[in-house]
Amino acid sequence: MVKKSAERIYLGLIFLFLYLPIAVLIVLSFNNSKSRVVWGGFTLKWYQQLFHNNTIKAAFTTTIFITVISALLATLLGTLAALGIHAMKAKKQAIMLGATNIPLLNADIVTGLSMMLLFVRFTKLGMSTVLIAHITFNIPYVILNVLPKLRQCSQNTYEAALDLGATPFYAFRKIIWPQIRPGVFSGALMAMTMSLDDFSVTYFTKGAGINTLSTMIYTEMRKGIIPEMYALSTILFFIALILLLVMNFGSSRKDKLAKERIG
Repeated sequence: MVKKSAERIYLGLIFLFLYLPIAVLIVLSFNNSKSRVVWGGFTLKWYQQLFHNNTIKAAFTTTIFITVISALLATLLGTLAALGIHAMKAKKQAIMLGATNIPLLNADIVTGLSMMLLFVRFTKLGMSTVLIAHITFNIPYVILNVLPKLRQCSQNTYEAALDLGATPFYAFRKIIWPQIRPGVFSGALMAMTMSLDDFSVTYFTKGAGINTLSTMIYTEMRKGIIPEMYALSTILFFIALILLLVMNFGSSRKDKLAKERIG
């Protein structure tokens, strides 16, 4: 009994440290006062001013553009790379997986600096360099999400479909794709999250006049955080929460349908 109570208290403290700052942020986004310690009444004016702030709107648009495009391209390239790695022999697979893990273990600042040095040698920094950088560091996350699903697939079923006259693309679409689809979607979601959250790589590879939300917030911190940033952070939090709930609901529903069919 004492052990269970201690576990619950420990778990409660962990969630408190995780979500209390977010709760404070949400409360401040509705605070009529600019003070972080004085409650000035409930208001929505920071949300109204947020949508009239051209700097924030430009940074938000750039962030969404980079996040969506880089996640889509990284998902495509990462899935193809995972298929190629899966087809390799065990020794080559180990080498490629080791190379895939290096960017994940590497510090973001090292990745950002190395990419900046590469880009300034051959081209000018701008939107294209930020996109290339985001695609590059997102690909390993997609690979590591798709590979476990590929290893669960039955190669015999795919080969049997080919023997029966199916084209490789048709066999892949009907047999392999349904089995790896959850891994592809998980990889895409992780790529979007990492791209949306990134600062170091973006900061070193962006050109003049290009700002994402993370670099804009870094710049604004020198002047002092404006309340509109609380409203923006709250909106982003709830967008991420809704996406997570939709993904979990979809996965649980598919698992339930699969169990009903088996039963």
